[in-house]
Amino acid sequence: MFGLGWMEIGALIVIALLVFGPERLPQAAAQAGKTLRNLRRMANNARDDLRAGLGPEFQNFDPADLNPRNFVRKHLLDDLEDDWNNPDKPRELESVAAAPYAPEPVDELSYGELPPYDAEAT
Repeated sequence: MFGLGWMEIGALIVIALLVFGPERLPQAAAQAGKTLRNLRRMANNARDDLRAGLGPEFQNFDPADLNPRNFVRKHLLDDLEDDWNNPDKPRELESVAAAPYAPEPVDELSYGELPPYDAEAT
């Protein structure tokens, strides 16, 4: 839970016992639980209000997707993993790299010749 091991949880319990004492610790834990439930309920209500306000087009909207790390993972890294896991799927970069580069032919100017000039363009 929250990336805590047994040692960290035990240390938190000992610190809570020292701060609150054994008499008030159950009351403090109950109050912390109520506060956590209220915060979770408020966050869920805010998310539901946001979805309702955005309309039916955004029913699958998740505010966590606005986090830059999640955004990059969802839109960039998932696509890369799909490409690497599916070897039969043609890759766009390979097809672009395989295309031969052929520059457009350019008329070279002879020595002393001026390049074309468009008076209306300048």
